[in-house]
Amino acid sequence: MPVLECWKSQACIVMKRSMASGYAGVGNPLFVHENTRMLFGDANDRLQALLKALQA
Repeated sequence: MPVLECWKSQACIVMKRSMASGYAGVGNPLFVHENTRMLFGDANDRLQALLKALQA
């Protein structure tokens, strides 16, 4: 599986249900980078709402 180097971007949006750790129980260092923004909730629902707001 390829690795996306999103920490090198100007801005990164992570869609996640909560800040809980995943299956392995290991925290993701991407979540604390200053260029990362968190969008909490179901990814499909949140993305559909975002697209609807952009189209309005």
